[in-house]
Amino acid sequence: MIIQTPGVGNLPAALTAFVGRHHDLAEIRRRLGTTRLLTLTGAGGVGKTRLALQAATVSTEPFPDGTWLVDLAPVREPAAVAGVAATTLGMPDLGTRPVLEQLAGYLAERRALMVLDNCEHLAGACAELATVLLSAAPGLRILATSRHTLGVTGEHVFTVPPMSEQDAADLLVDRATAVRSDFEVGERKRAAVTRLCADLDRLPLAIELAASRLRTLTVEQVVDRLEDRFALLTSGCSTARPHQRTLRGAIDWSYELCGPAERVLWGRLSVFAGGFDLEAAEEVCAGDGIDRQEVLDLLHGLVVQSIVLPCETEGLPHYRLLNTVQRYGRERLAQSGEQERLLVRHRDFFLAVAQRVDRDWYGSGQVEALARLRAAHTNLLAALDHADPESRLALAAALGLHWCAGGFLSEGRRQLERALAGAPEPSPERAWALFAAVWVAQTQGDPAAADRWLDEADVLAEQLGDPVLRAQVRGFRGVSAHYRGQPEESISRYEEAWAALSARGEDREATSWLLSLACVQAYAGDPRAAETGREVIAAFEAAGERWGRAQLLMALGHEAWARGDREAAKALTRSALESMRGFTDHAMVARMLELLAWTTASGGDHVRATRLLGTAAALWRNVGSSIAAFGPHLAEQHAYCEKAATGALGLAAYVKALADGADHDTPAKAIDFALSGGADVSAASATVRSPLTRREREVAALVAKGMSNRKIADELVVSPRTVENHVDNIRAKLGFSGRAQLAVWWAAQEPRMSSYP
Repeated sequence: MIIQTPGVGNLPAALTAFVGRHHDLAEIRRRLGTTRLLTLTGAGGVGKTRLALQAATVSTEPFPDGTWLVDLAPVREPAAVAGVAATTLGMPDLGTRPVLEQLAGYLAERRALMVLDNCEHLAGACAELATVLLSAAPGLRILATSRHTLGVTGEHVFTVPPMSEQDAADLLVDRATAVRSDFEVGERKRAAVTRLCADLDRLPLAIELAASRLRTLTVEQVVDRLEDRFALLTSGCSTARPHQRTLRGAIDWSYELCGPAERVLWGRLSVFAGGFDLEAAEEVCAGDGIDRQEVLDLLHGLVVQSIVLPCETEGLPHYRLLNTVQRYGRERLAQSGEQERLLVRHRDFFLAVAQRVDRDWYGSGQVEALARLRAAHTNLLAALDHADPESRLALAAALGLHWCAGGFLSEGRRQLERALAGAPEPSPERAWALFAAVWVAQTQGDPAAADRWLDEADVLAEQLGDPVLRAQVRGFRGVSAHYRGQPEESISRYEEAWAALSARGEDREATSWLLSLACVQAYAGDPRAAETGREVIAAFEAAGERWGRAQLLMALGHEAWARGDREAAKALTRSALESMRGFTDHAMVARMLELLAWTTASGGDHVRATRLLGTAAALWRNVGSSIAAFGPHLAEQHAYCEKAATGALGLAAYVKALADGADHDTPAKAIDFALSGGADVSAASATVRSPLTRREREVAALVAKGMSNRKIADELVVSPRTVENHVDNIRAKLGFSGRAQLAVWWAAQEPRMSSYP
C-alpha cells in the first residue's frame, strides 16, 4: 500500500528508515541542480529506487508543481508509457491529440520533478518520453532508474554502487532489530555481520532479505548457508514487485532483459573469479555461437545493463561480476552443458599467459607482466583448482615468477606442494614444478626442503635423459652453494649451467644463470665480475630489462661494501632500488634495504639505518623469510649492524626506530622511503655521474669497452699519460678502486649519460 505524503505529488512515505548513502544522496541532489535528465543505473538489488525516492523526497522545494513517481514496473507495452505518466500526474485526457503531445503541453509551464522508475524493459519508450517532455517543458527535471541508460542526448548517469561496508552493516542491524528486538551486535558478531554483508556484495535487497532470516537463524548460520543464496533469500515483502521480492527474482528480471547472445556471454563470464580483462573474455568466451569480434559489443551491452561492472585492477582496465550475478551466471552455464568446456578454456588461457610471461621475462614490460598476473591472481588460483594433475603441475611451475618476484611465496609453496603431491609420476612437467618449488624454498630460507626437491629433480633429469633439465639442476645447485656461503662452488655450477643451456639455444634459461654468475662473482670479489657484469648489463639495457639489472647492481654494491667503499656501495644500492620501482618483489627489495642500512650505519647515522632495518623486517615478515636465507655472511652483517645500532642508540630508541621503519611495509613504500633520505633520487644518481667532465665520460666509455690506456690514447689522440690522469680522476670522483668496477658502473649508467652535455 502506498501512503501519500502531504503536498503536491505522489511520493510514497517510507515505511522503513533510510540508512546511510549520505554521499550518494548528496551527489544525486547536486546533479539534479545542474542537469535535467539524471539516470540512476546499477545492478539489480543495489537500491536505485529507494535512493531515487529519498533524493526526490528531500528535493521538493525547487519543484512547486510536484514531485511525481511514475512506476513502470507493471507496464509491459511501450505504447502505454506516456499514458501511465499522464495518469500519474493527474493530467485530464480531453483532446484528440496523442497523449504524449498533450502531456508535453500540460507540463510546458510547470516546474516539476518526475521519477521514472524501472525503465530498463521500456528503454526506447522512456527515451522518447524524456526527449519530448524535456524539449517542451524547461522547468521539468526527470530522475530515472534503470539497469541500463536511456541513451538520450543530455542524459547524465549516476552508477549506484553497492553500499559502503559501514552502511551495509548498519542496514542489516536496523532491519534485523525490526524483526528481532533482542538482536545485538557485539565485537565477535560484528565481524560476522561484516562478512555476511560482503558475501552479499553489500546489495541492499540481499541484506534486507538476509535480515528477515535472522528471526530464526544466527548471522553465522546465514553466512554458512549462502552457498545456496537464491533459495535462502526469498522472504521479501509480500507487497513488493515480483522482481524486488526475492534475490532470484531480481536477477531473473535482469536476465530476461538480455538478448540471447548476451545471456550466453553472461553465463560464460561466470567462469572468471575476481574479474577479467577484454583479452580473457575474447579468448575464453568466444566460439560456439559467439564470434570473437562480437564479444566486445556483447560485453558493452552487459555493462550498459549493469550486469558487468567496469573497474581497475593493478592499474589495468578490468571487468567484474558481483558475487550474486556471478553465481547466477554459473547456474545458467551449468544448465547449458557448457561449464566443463569453459573451465578448460579458462585454465588453458591462464596457463598460456603464465608461460608467456616466463618465456619473455628478460625484456621490457616486466612490471606490467607481473601486474597482470597479480590482477589475475584469483583466476590463477581458480584455474589451479580446476586443472587436471598434469596441467596443475605445468601452471604452478609457469607461475614461478609470480610466486617469487610477485610477492606470493607462501601461496606458491602451498600450490606447488599440492601439485607435486597430485602428480607423482615422472615427467618433464614434474621436473619444472620441482625447480619452481626449489626456488620458492630457497627464497624462504628452507634449504632442507630445497635440497630434497632438488635431489628428486636430479634423479628425474637423469631418468628422463634431458640435458636441459640436467643443466637446470646444476644451476640450482649453484644457488644452494651460494646461500651456504660457498661462492667457488656456486661459480662453477653457474658456469656449467650457462654453458650447457647456451650450447642448446635455451636463451631464456641461459640468461638466468649468466645473471646469477655475474652476481656471485661480484659477491665473491672475482676479477671476472666486471667482464661478466658488463656483458649482462649491456644485454639488459638493450632489451629494457630492469629486474635482473637491479640484482646485479645490488651485487656490485655488496662488492664495494666488502672492499670498504661505503659511498660506492650506497650509490649502487640506490640505483638498484630505483630500478626496482613498480616491482612487488619483497625479498629483493628487503635485501637492498639491508645493504643500504649497513652502509648508512657505517657512516654514523644509526637512526636512519635502524629505520631501514625496520622497513626490511616488515617486508621479510610479509613473505615469511629473512636475510639469513641468502647466506651466513649476510646474516652476520645484519647482526653486526643491529648490535652497533643498539649500542649507539640504546634499546628504547632502537626499538622505536625499528617501529618507525616498519610503517613502510610494501615494496613501493619501502623504495620511496629508502630513496627519500638525504638527497632525492635524481640527486642520488648525480652523486655517481655528474662530477665527470665530457672528456672523462669519453674515457669511462672506452674503459668499459675493455680498452687499455694506450688504445684509449690512440682513439682520443692524446698521450697515455693524459689518459692515465683521466682514469685516476674518474676513480677518485666516483670512489672506485679499480677499472673493473668502473666498467660495470658505466654499463649500468650509460643510457642516462646521454642526457648530459
